[in-house]
Amino acid sequence: MGKARPRNVRSPPRPVVLDSGALIAFERGDERMRALLVEARKAGARLVIPAGVLGQVWREPTRQVAIVSLLKAAETTVPPLDKVLAEAAGILCGQRQASDVIDASVVLVARREGPRTVVVTSDIADLRHLDKSIELHRI
Repeated sequence: MGKARPRNVRSPPRPVVLDSGALIAFERGDERMRALLVEARKAGARLVIPAGVLGQVWREPTRQVAIVSLLKAAETTVPPLDKVLAEAAGILCGQRQASDVIDASVVLVARREGPRTVVVTSDIADLRHLDKSIELHRI
């Protein structure tokens, strides 16, 4: 028999992948989005912003104080949209008859983060079309 897990041991926090809708909501001061990020940070969750998503929302950093602050946080990572991810996103779009490679990169980054990952999005239908198995949280 394997060892039983002690009851007071918590599982590691779930990674949270943010899409452009989530970042825009955060930037605009959406209370639900801010509360979600406060809770994720309290739990020690890693916040993941795919590079293509950042490119979609990055316009004027001197005015995007909230996003700049989020990017500087120790728990935030920005995985690159490199050749491997770009090709995989294109393939996924081809397989699912979709056209948004940034949405596809969000799905692929979430898959890479692991099965416990949650994606915060305003685009449930498009992401669900790309992968029915990832956990999505509507913002």
